[in-house]
Amino acid sequence: MSHLWQQNHNPITPETLKSLGRYDFPDPATIDPDGIGIVALGGDLASETLISAYAQGLFPWFNEDEPIAWWCPEPRCVMVPAEYIPSKSLRRQAKKERWQLTLNQAFDEVIHACSLPRSNGLPEGEHTWIHQEMIDAYGKLHAQGFAHSIEVWDETNTLIGGLYGLKLGGIYFGESMFHRASNASKMAFWGLMRLCEQSQVALVDCQLPNEHLMSLGATTLPRADFLHQLDSLIVSGAEHWHSDSHQPLAVSLLDTAHPWQSGK
Repeated sequence: MSHLWQQNHNPITPETLKSLGRYDFPDPATIDPDGIGIVALGGDLASETLISAYAQGLFPWFNEDEPIAWWCPEPRCVMVPAEYIPSKSLRRQAKKERWQLTLNQAFDEVIHACSLPRSNGLPEGEHTWIHQEMIDAYGKLHAQGFAHSIEVWDETNTLIGGLYGLKLGGIYFGESMFHRASNASKMAFWGLMRLCEQSQVALVDCQLPNEHLMSLGATTLPRADFLHQLDSLIVSGAEHWHSDSHQPLAVSLLDTAHPWQSGK
């Protein structure tokens, strides 16, 4: 599927991406006029289905052994990378830590870590939606060049935090993050914001608002506004990310100009 971005003579259109799967997803405004958020049940998690769904503003969110549920919440939680401002305390910590950020170096480890039960006050069972079926599906998207992870490593080269999500053109659809050291997930998020800004990724979709995301500077958009922007974002000329596209980054450099350097 990564060949989609290599068709120089046939530019990718929103319709191309939306029609990849074999399912016709309903219009969220028509099927869910009250903004409850769930717009469809069933289907599968094939790569084509997922790309088609995300291109239409939908994402899967369901517990194991339940039908696949497709969501398009109202409102939509988003972050504009160019407007992200890290806290003063996070800036101070970054300057003194000897941690490093990497891109796409431990996707499997990150998604598995994100699937584990949380101990940070999130509701019991919050982790259950990242079950094996989801792990397998996003692992395939990663192998195809669509799903990406950012990892945080300490000075002993131990994975202490990270996040993963899906990138289409100029939008990154964030899925989940984790930490094993204080503020490690926030460092990963800051790294994502800087990488997106450098790569012409104009918007990060955070899906559903929560206290943690809002504390990081996320905001909300009416669903109609989000979907209106989506068509142009998914086919924008943003830089493509691959496994060796960016060198490891010391977190102490996050606050400098263009911190992420191109890979070899």
